[in-house]
Amino acid sequence: MTTTTKKKVRFVRPNSSTSSTPRLDSGETAHVGVDVHKASHHVAVVTDLRGLVASRTPPADPESLSERPKPIGSQVARVVYEAGPTGFTLARRLRSSGLRAGVIAPSKTPTMPGPEAESDRLDRRKLAVFARKGPLQPVRVPEEREGADRRVLRLREQLARKLRAAQQQVQAFLLQHGIAEPAGLTRWTAASVDAPRRLELTPEPRLRPDVMLDERQHDRERVARAPRRLEESAGAGRHRETVATPRTAPGVGPITAMTSRVELHDPARFRDGGQVARVIGLAPQVSQGGPTRREGRRLKSGNARLRTAPVEAARRWVAGDEAAKARYRRLVATTGNGKKAIAGMARRLAILLWRLSLSGEPYRAAAWRPGPAPATPERPGSRPRPLPERPSSGAGRPRASEDLRVR
Repeated sequence: MTTTTKKKVRFVRPNSSTSSTPRLDSGETAHVGVDVHKASHHVAVVTDLRGLVASRTPPADPESLSERPKPIGSQVARVVYEAGPTGFTLARRLRSSGLRAGVIAPSKTPTMPGPEAESDRLDRRKLAVFARKGPLQPVRVPEEREGADRRVLRLREQLARKLRAAQQQVQAFLLQHGIAEPAGLTRWTAASVDAPRRLELTPEPRLRPDVMLDERQHDRERVARAPRRLEESAGAGRHRETVATPRTAPGVGPITAMTSRVELHDPARFRDGGQVARVIGLAPQVSQGGPTRREGRRLKSGNARLRTAPVEAARRWVAGDEAAKARYRRLVATTGNGKKAIAGMARRLAILLWRLSLSGEPYRAAAWRPGPAPATPERPGSRPRPLPERPSSGAGRPRASEDLRVR
């Protein structure tokens, strides 16, 4: 007796990564969401009429991703992906091919309350659906030159952190072995740095401080190179005028001026100083209900580098300007805290640098009055933007301390 076995037939679904470009009907608009990774791009296409029409997972190649939507390029309303370690290269390539690409701030992407499933497949579809509905907030994509200037500025901060870490390691070694710190080690004078090398130690413990001191010296030399490169960039043609004007304010050097120039892209897009303060993260948290309005702690959001530079420069500004010093003393008397007063002066200094970059006029303590953004030349193809009116503050010349009030 012979037995026959039936073979099971397995139907394999075609790989979505090999699917062709979706076909769209006349008048149909597509929105593309991309979940970007180092090795792959997870793509979803959603239309207004049919919802999800295509999904694929090609290799991470900006060229192929920008070439595939060309047959339906006129019907693609938007291509979005979240900002991440891959940078803005993909957005620049998509825009150069004629597509409207946007980089979305991940912290501003809407989320549902409570736990929910997460996967690349769901993330790409969610981005495409949100791109169709419109709640996404894109970030500004800097140009390649702007990105290069930012990398130099941020490289200096990275090297400074490494230098501080190397110095802390030396101090931790002395503490671990019960060795008193040499005089002047807090400020790392030349005599105090040579003192650990003269300690009488056995060969095994001797190696560790020598290596750490050599590493500190190497980091110190690299940190000194970055400011020189920033000064060269500040003197370049594309930065010379915009950096020279903020430097007329007391306490503002090339690093602070370049930070304001490079990190605060397109300052003309802000209408007033309140928007600048919110982007930097020096605006108070407002709680308002009915006629009651309270201002709490400052919102630690936005660009941390733009927040650090004015705080460091505000101390020098207060020391070198009488009007700023008078305002600082009033804030100390009001708040009872010198750190809060410096944060308030840093907010005023950041807004001041923004206004100087727009007006192009040098700093004058008694003549500077906060208010709406100064008039700037209109860009070709842009709509004129009305400025908010400011009520009259009365006749007569205001006092210097009143000139530093930011509304």
